[in-house]
Amino acid sequence: MSAATRTLLLWCPDWPVLAAEIIDGVPATGPVAVLHANRVLACSEQARAEGVRRGLRRREAQGRCPGLTVVDHDPGRDARAFEPVVAAVEEVAAGVEVVRPGACALPARGPSRYLGGEEVAAERIVEHVAQSCAVESQVGVADGVFAAGLAARQGRIVPPGGTPEFLAAQPVEALGRPALADLLRRLGVRTLGDFAALSAGDVLARFGFDGALAHRMAAGRDGRPLAVRRPPVDLTVTTDLDEPIERVDVAAFAARTLAERLHERLAGHGLACTRLGIEAVTAHGQELHRVWRHDGLLSAAAIADRVRWQLDGWLTGARRGGPARPTAGIIRLRLVPDGLLAQAGLQPGLWGETGEERERAHRALSRVQGLLGPEAVVTAVLGGGRSPADQVRLVPWGDERLPARPGATPLPAPPDAAPLPARPGAAPLPARPGDAPSAARSGAVPLADRPDAPLPSWPGRLPPPSPAVVLPTALAVQVWDAAGGPVTVSARLAMSAPPARLSIDATAEAPVPVGVGRGAEIVGWAGPWPVDERWWAPAEARRRARFQVCLADGTALLLAVEHGRWLLEAIYD
Repeated sequence: MSAATRTLLLWCPDWPVLAAEIIDGVPATGPVAVLHANRVLACSEQARAEGVRRGLRRREAQGRCPGLTVVDHDPGRDARAFEPVVAAVEEVAAGVEVVRPGACALPARGPSRYLGGEEVAAERIVEHVAQSCAVESQVGVADGVFAAGLAARQGRIVPPGGTPEFLAAQPVEALGRPALADLLRRLGVRTLGDFAALSAGDVLARFGFDGALAHRMAAGRDGRPLAVRRPPVDLTVTTDLDEPIERVDVAAFAARTLAERLHERLAGHGLACTRLGIEAVTAHGQELHRVWRHDGLLSAAAIADRVRWQLDGWLTGARRGGPARPTAGIIRLRLVPDGLLAQAGLQPGLWGETGEERERAHRALSRVQGLLGPEAVVTAVLGGGRSPADQVRLVPWGDERLPARPGATPLPAPPDAAPLPARPGAAPLPARPGDAPSAARSGAVPLADRPDAPLPSWPGRLPPPSPAVVLPTALAVQVWDAAGGPVTVSARLAMSAPPARLSIDATAEAPVPVGVGRGAEIVGWAGPWPVDERWWAPAEARRRARFQVCLADGTALLLAVEHGRWLLEAIYD
């Protein structure tokens, strides 16, 4: 069995108390106790001076110290407060493992060889933590994390090979297992040396797996090696320009040189990037930033092109209707790779999905984004929702095409569904969302007669075919009956009369869609189908009834009644 790793462990005494001071402002110089399960988990030095000890119940601790400040234990607070300490240790030596909030360990070989010995390394780390974080700490060095933790409580450096002797004198309570320690003391085993002298097989048979693990620790053999945290490799490339750049051709030259440096650095680690952050700083201190995405792996030429396009957009975009150009020339360029993948090459599609034409289109659209911004080129992404306007979301070109809401396959129309009766020559309406105008809340379609039909994620969603044109803003319309009176729909979905004519509201400012006149005869209709959304939140509630109507010229429309107003939402082919 291999020997334990020589380990340096930094320990901050009474860390839960210090964390409460750092995060919540509780003064640690006074009597403070951190409680967990109504027992003292940690206490300050002044509280210990007045008789407070770990393990005391809250009432007994307050009886010994009437002025005791009680703080509830919060592991998240302890971890957040300890992160700056770990970062400070990493500034001196790399490869740190957080044992628990308040204690971190690292292999002692690296810092001791670099700084000139284990004692010098320990002093350097303690001093740096005190200066950077204003936190007092102690360091212990021994063979293994467990022994180094005990050595840190004494501020001791155990010589190589002396760990078993150091542990042998420690009491069994040092194992941190109160039940096991109590049992060992009743059996006459009082020190770790006595415990380590027992047979490993007998310990496993009598105390189980946890006892066997404690036995290994008592003998100076850790259960696992250090799982150190290694800082990520800095792949960012930066260049400082001698003179501020205000011309695109000069910027393109600097961009190509920087792109080649980035690509070489990524290739040296066997990596490639799918996203590229471009940052620039002007002579007046203005900071510019843009992120570019790519559906494949960015090559050196692709990186250079995107940097050149972006610099062109920043330096000349204002003349083409884009954002205002920087107030001064660019003096610093920085490329930040993101979306890193192992460089395994890009396999073209069987039918040329990633061929030359697709690449040219992507380069052209990316160039437009560089000139006018990412929102200048958008693509539609289908998602969930009940209204046609809710099912489409526009995302910038190159961004991940993920729907904002999960979609679902709409419920098929019942087998007996038929087009609405219409006059001869009129086009039939699309399949109806449901048969029952008195559907339940959220517009669900009754499934009692169709037990095998799948239940969709969005009940009340319109079935296919989808409308060909969805208006960005619903257009106000007027619906009249045969006698010339307005058609109304009650709260119980009762219609005042069948709709006979439709006209665009005279007050509407939006242009009339093609195929919809100022006045048209309705030759077929279906509905109403109610949609009652978010009725549990009055501020967000929306209730409406939808209709499908067919006009005399064959145009089919999707209408909705909301708050007593008729609205035109979409047009079918």
